[in-house]
Amino acid sequence: MTSTVSGPPLTVHIGSRKSQLALVQTHWVQEQLQKHFPDRRFEVHTMSTQGDIILDVALAKIGDKGLFTKELEVGMLKRETDLAVHSLKDLPTNLPEGLILGCITERENPADALVVHEKHKDKQLETLPEGAVIGTSSLRRLAQLRHHYPHLEFKDIRGNLNTRLAKLDEGQYDAIILAFAGLHRLGMSDRIHQVIPPEISLHAVGQGALGIECRANDPAILELIKVLEHQETAQRCHAERAFLRRLEGGCQVPIGVNTLIEDNTLTLTGMVASLDGKRLLKEKVTGPATDAEQLGIQLAETLRQMGAQEILDEIFAQIQRS
Repeated sequence: MTSTVSGPPLTVHIGSRKSQLALVQTHWVQEQLQKHFPDRRFEVHTMSTQGDIILDVALAKIGDKGLFTKELEVGMLKRETDLAVHSLKDLPTNLPEGLILGCITERENPADALVVHEKHKDKQLETLPEGAVIGTSSLRRLAQLRHHYPHLEFKDIRGNLNTRLAKLDEGQYDAIILAFAGLHRLGMSDRIHQVIPPEISLHAVGQGALGIECRANDPAILELIKVLEHQETAQRCHAERAFLRRLEGGCQVPIGVNTLIEDNTLTLTGMVASLDGKRLLKEKVTGPATDAEQLGIQLAETLRQMGAQEILDEIFAQIQRS
């Protein structure tokens, strides 16, 4: 079934990062839009972001304000592109003036995944030997895994998926933690050794979903991309993003979430942890899925009352010092 949208443009310019995963995701969006609007042409324009260029510094030390999105956003504001496709977990909760999150696509499994070196093929997280080196660039994963497995060692790892897997296979790490969704989208599900349950690692806000950003004053583009919106995913992700925004946390802080919708009722679980994993606060809230953002705000305030703000203030201070 095709759709019609009034007004220009006949050629729609889509912004994307250059990484293999980003292009797989962007080309999927391009193909879906082409199916819905065969009378239009969709062109992909690639660019490198700061997060793609700086690979020898831990993400938390670079800063998290649009680390993987700023250059794509500048392209839209300059009207060089009409929309941009992001891994939603990379998209800050506060967007530049003039831009909006126009669409959220159906979510893949948002869980984290363990990928092990060949010598540990018979092991899982709980059975890895003491001192095993785990690679992750995420403070969220680091804090939760330190909390549950203090006998393991953790080492920062950067680069695209193929680079990280190569470092693992070379023996630089005993195991690495990656997003299930990224491995699945790249056809690498066979590398997943263990899907980490939410009891151990709550996932990142927006993980597994794609966010399509566009100009706020461009109703034709907004109407066009809305055909890819997945309502349940959008409700879950809006709750998660409201939670993160209220806590004033960026991408690189130990904040994790999990959401579930059953019979139009949304359950949101949130977590804030110290970098050493010794303090971990977790709580959940339940309510109508139509109140998604308000539920996210409510949960953030509850965790604040439990001491989350003090933990986050300490983390921000540590990052600034380093």
